[in-house]
Amino acid sequence: MKSKAKKGKSIVIAALGAAILMTGWQPAGKAEAAANAVPSYEIKFMLKADKVLNRDLTLQDQVEKTFAIEEPAARMLVEYFDTASLELNDAGWNVRFRKKEDKKKYELTYKKRYAVINGDINAALDQANRDGFSADDTNYDAEIDWGYGKQTLSFSNDKDVSATKGLKLPSEKDALEMLVNGIPGKLDKTNGAGWGTSVLKNSYAHGPVSVSRYTGTFDGLETDIELWPIVGADGSGTENIVEISFKTADYQTAASERAKLMKLLEDKDWLIPADSLKTNLVLERY
Repeated sequence: MKSKAKKGKSIVIAALGAAILMTGWQPAGKAEAAANAVPSYEIKFMLKADKVLNRDLTLQDQVEKTFAIEEPAARMLVEYFDTASLELNDAGWNVRFRKKEDKKKYELTYKKRYAVINGDINAALDQANRDGFSADDTNYDAEIDWGYGKQTLSFSNDKDVSATKGLKLPSEKDALEMLVNGIPGKLDKTNGAGWGTSVLKNSYAHGPVSVSRYTGTFDGLETDIELWPIVGADGSGTENIVEISFKTADYQTAASERAKLMKLLEDKDWLIPADSLKTNLVLERY
């Protein structure tokens, strides 16, 4: 009887081994890490306001012709929420509230930023992955903001709240309530559970800034030129920040078209050889 039992047991083990080989089953172990996010690219340059704007702050004709701009500027109001000491910004987060004149919605954006050091995009993506921003997280759009001298990796979580058409923001209290209600988990858990909600509740509106956006093309790519009239550093007057940008999903396209656009702007003496800091200016001056 023992001999038959051993023989039966051997048959079962052999069958199980064959099944394992056929199915590729492996014993439980460490889960395979999620792949890095795949970013799109936004190229941004600053333009000399006195070279590209008319006295009434519209674009000069030569700029409109160069970028095939045929429609008047679209208008929007933009404000950022943070504490007086900019705790969200210091933690790598920007929280934006925006209203476009022709849209029936408020746009809420929560953006996490990572510096790209010496052009090493993969290192920034690796760090983001360790923080939970991977290809598996479809709630965020990954993007490389590529300016004159630096690159920044960002992950944006966008949400909408119904509104009426027109260029009007809700009260600061109501806007903040919408942002708190929509806060994503990754922001809320930064520096500990509930940190994001606590900090956001103690934030106030930096802005608003009345932004004008012109849309045209450059080398077949949709291209925007935005005017941000930001209050001066001393609290009076206005500093006109003009920024040109285009987006693409492909790195090679981003690199080659960036070089072409930079040369064009340099040849026309429109380029400011510096990176845009408009978000920081809004946070610091309002």
